[in-house]
Amino acid sequence: MTKKFSAPRGTTDILPDGVPAWQNLEETARRILKTYHYQEIRTPIFEDINLFVRSLGEATDVVNKQLFGVKSHEIETAEQAAMPAEYHPYALRPEGTASVVRSYLENSLDSKDQLSKLFYIGPMFRGERPQKGRLRQFHQIGVEAIGPNNTSPYLDAEILALAMHLLKDFGVQGVKLKINSLGSKEDKKIISSLLREQFAKYKEALCEDCQSRFERNVFRVLDCKNEACRKVVNIAMGTDVHLPLSVESLQYFNNVQSALKDLGIPYQVSRHLVRGLDYYTHTVFEITAEGLGSQDAVGAGGRYDGLIHELGGSPKIDYGAIGFALGIERILLSKGNIIQSPHRLNAFVVSVQPYEAFQLVHQLRQADISADMSFSPGSFKSQMGRANKLNTDYALILGEEELKNKTVAVKDMRNSTQEAVPLNNIIDYLRRALR
Repeated sequence: MTKKFSAPRGTTDILPDGVPAWQNLEETARRILKTYHYQEIRTPIFEDINLFVRSLGEATDVVNKQLFGVKSHEIETAEQAAMPAEYHPYALRPEGTASVVRSYLENSLDSKDQLSKLFYIGPMFRGERPQKGRLRQFHQIGVEAIGPNNTSPYLDAEILALAMHLLKDFGVQGVKLKINSLGSKEDKKIISSLLREQFAKYKEALCEDCQSRFERNVFRVLDCKNEACRKVVNIAMGTDVHLPLSVESLQYFNNVQSALKDLGIPYQVSRHLVRGLDYYTHTVFEITAEGLGSQDAVGAGGRYDGLIHELGGSPKIDYGAIGFALGIERILLSKGNIIQSPHRLNAFVVSVQPYEAFQLVHQLRQADISADMSFSPGSFKSQMGRANKLNTDYALILGEEELKNKTVAVKDMRNSTQEAVPLNNIIDYLRRALR
């Protein structure tokens, strides 16, 4: 028996009746992003694996557990030739920021001495256990603002306002914005020491992953979803332990909050919010929505000024960068209306003479009128049934009488009226009727 294939675990097919919801969301996103002056960028779906190791951090779950390696048969150096066959020099992108920064630097966008406001829409890949709202191939709408000397609380506020604007126009309900500040790179070193001190006496109660994180990236303990680790965080941090920020970082965060208040954007300060990636500094945030259960985050992001230097940016330039990503699958799940009304077909040609039908269909399409026909033998009745199933506006009937008189019997499928139209006038007729 011939083997039947299934979609890989953790992936899903987006079928034709589900595609309109995706298209509407993408079109809405592009319309709003244009008003904020963001331009689209398209990067490869795979990159040098070291790009993600360098940007995300060796201690992150994404790097340690979730990267999809890509085997390459390229042999560029003697060292590669000596490596085992399973060597993976590339990885499918698990997120979009690193690729955008790589492209920003490689294509010398930093030489323009201005803010680059970029967005992307596309698939990401992570090898995690599939569950509702968490797939191995998933899709994101991402935004990145990168440029010299743009570490501004007002740019942070713009990014947050943009994310909330997108979700509002997508129709997502019960949206909540949580924000926090990790401070500067120097602040993070001090905070890291404090966290180790607070967690030291509870280390044995942490999960195996967090015991490793304790040594390599203690911030990740705050982000762990393990119930035992959540209890440790609540006990160790209590209600009176606050992450220490410098005067400058605290003022910066206060300015972000003031700007949000002035814009009328509600938010909650969540002092344990750190996000799971190493490159964040200053403002970090997460956006949740109703109807998603435990996996309720629909978007997240933050500021990552130091990443540009980490990936090869000029040491003479004081880069600033901030961005976010929204999960398309989770947005559609939260809306609960992935299936939409099917696309309407303008015209379906019904005829027992397939050649004449084919010629008419071609003429209609050349005039930008969507048209189709039956390519298998069938009676008028079966062809009319097909036209009805395709949600057709007009059935164009070419019977023996119509072909003889060079006319078309045009049936309005919405109200069942019918009239004869000269064949050489059918395009103008349909253009007027479809307005």
